[in-house]
Amino acid sequence: MSTHALADTATLTGRSMRHIFRSADTIITTAVTPIALMLLFVYVFGGALRQSTGQQNYVNYLLPGILLIAIASGIAYTAFRLFTDLQSGIFDRFHSMPIARSSVLWAHVLTSLVANGITLAIIVGVGFAMGFRTGAGVGAWLAVIGILLLFTLALTWLAVIAGLTAHSVDGASAFSYPLIFLPFISSAFVPTDTMPGPVRWFAENQPVTSIVNTIQALFAGEPVGSAIWVALAWCVGILVVAYTFAMLTYRRKVR
Repeated sequence: MSTHALADTATLTGRSMRHIFRSADTIITTAVTPIALMLLFVYVFGGALRQSTGQQNYVNYLLPGILLIAIASGIAYTAFRLFTDLQSGIFDRFHSMPIARSSVLWAHVLTSLVANGITLAIIVGVGFAMGFRTGAGVGAWLAVIGILLLFTLALTWLAVIAGLTAHSVDGASAFSYPLIFLPFISSAFVPTDTMPGPVRWFAENQPVTSIVNTIQALFAGEPVGSAIWVALAWCVGILVVAYTFAMLTYRRKVR
């Protein structure tokens, strides 16, 4: 990306972030549901689930999955913002100006990363208040942040596709529902070995399980094994495919 494109992206990202901070309810709304789920599973179901997870402090086991649910929920707003910009004609206005065309999309992507980062920080803070504890060092925390950042980036480009191709506001954000549901059929709430055969096979071979297992191990200070490579492969694979289709869709839209 050229210096000119970077400057354009920074300017448009600033515009999007101002919209976010003027309507802080977007971030609050995105954080409320995952926090409510965390409260429900820790304080209502936690007593029963501790037996299946072998964790005395269930919030330690649960937090990584809640963070992924928050990301899947948050990227719906990226699709929504992109769709509304398209419908309002702001894209055409930007494209009539001497700015890099790619900067319009990248501004939405960077806004998604920042907004989701704030939401995740809020949820982790609530997790600590609920008793979450970790012996993870600086390196482990950086690895967790890196994985969450990569996962957010991958899903954000999926949101870009949805925002560019949707025919209604509801359609722009509805694509995220299966992504929000995916952690429930993974190791995020209970170990996969407690599930019946076909469900267990699906849970063990979908991306969320490897990501959750990796983050749980990093927080616990345990060896991550091959899970981290599987998690990275999923994130990078989704990112490459989503980015490619998003850019192809964008070029068809703006030509």
